[in-house]
Amino acid sequence: MSKANYPIVGLVFLIFFVISLLTNILGPLIPDIIRSFSLSLGLAGFLPFSFFVAYGVMSIPSGMLVERYRAKAVIAAAFGVAFAGSLAFALLPRFGVGLASLFLIGIGMAMLQVAINPLLRVAGGEQHFAFNSVMAQLVFGLASFISPQIYSYLVGRLSGGSVGGGALVATLARIVPAELPWVSLYWVFAATTLLMCAVVLAVRLPRVELKEEERAGAWATHAALLEDRMVLLYALGIFCYVGFEQGTANWISQFLHTYHGMDPQTAGADAVSWFWGLMTAGCLLGLLLLKLMDSRKVLIGAASLAIVTLGFALFGSAPVARVAFPALGFCASVMWSIIFSLALNSVDKHHGSFSGILCTAITGGAVVPLVVGWLGDLFGLRQGMLFLYLTLGYILGIGFWARPLINNATLSFKTKEAA
Repeated sequence: MSKANYPIVGLVFLIFFVISLLTNILGPLIPDIIRSFSLSLGLAGFLPFSFFVAYGVMSIPSGMLVERYRAKAVIAAAFGVAFAGSLAFALLPRFGVGLASLFLIGIGMAMLQVAINPLLRVAGGEQHFAFNSVMAQLVFGLASFISPQIYSYLVGRLSGGSVGGGALVATLARIVPAELPWVSLYWVFAATTLLMCAVVLAVRLPRVELKEEERAGAWATHAALLEDRMVLLYALGIFCYVGFEQGTANWISQFLHTYHGMDPQTAGADAVSWFWGLMTAGCLLGLLLLKLMDSRKVLIGAASLAIVTLGFALFGSAPVARVAFPALGFCASVMWSIIFSLALNSVDKHHGSFSGILCTAITGGAVVPLVVGWLGDLFGLRQGMLFLYLTLGYILGIGFWARPLINNATLSFKTKEAA
């Protein structure tokens, strides 16, 4: 058993925190960006598209980079790319620059996602990897909850020429355009990513030897996998899940503002914050349910509950919608891990290459919000968000047609096996 290197484990948790901080802020920002640049819903949909399409471009190449270079170099380069993207938009807050900025930040986040999981396994010890992975997801969820709160705090202090909150806010007030207080977040992101780059370069990281299931594999291996119908079906499942997650989170604030007149900088940001917060809480319940039930039944239950809850969110009164939208995060909390594990447990080789294909399917987060925005321009945002039912319907179907080679171990299963 390898001895845990707790400072490096802590650094990996911090990296997860920063990834989440940068990834899940778009939802609260979209109403401000629409208003600041006079955008249609369809054009606003290109914001998450620019970010998440980077995962499709970079997920598989990132795995190859991790195999060729040390994790330290890849992680430092990832933060460098994210810093460049954040600083570019902070200096030139224009819509076109924003699209390029989000693409660069997405490239950096894709590189980090691929590089840090093997590092967590090595630094924390293989025997603790499952526990540390869950802890990392909790840290990720905590940052998703905090990120909209930081937005509300900064915009509240910088709006209307009212400055308060100490040296940070005073400094931001001097460099951020008064009419674009939300741009302050990108100065914070630029400073954070630059600091993280410096920390990673200064720290001695353990050497990571990739296991078979962590290796990206050759392009030929990916091509062979893509000829497998089951691989494509599960990739579509990941596509639908991330599409549902981002298609909900990115439009919550704008929906509440459009149909219920809620302030995006307070009530809207708070609803997005609780969407991510309840998703984190749902992960804890999901851990328990997966020890008691077959994962496919848990997935069917979660998808069914999400279908009903989405109806309340879209057609309920203002108080109902304000509760139902965050509740969708709770419903979605177990979907990613179940779909991903069902997928990997349905093939008997090339798990690393398959993981790269599944991560490439994160581009669902690029396409679905864009489709919702396009439909929203044509028929209204409420009707546009009905498209999310297609993604939920497919996720529900996975619970019925999945036939993994290995089922998740439950307490009842273990008891029978012992007997």
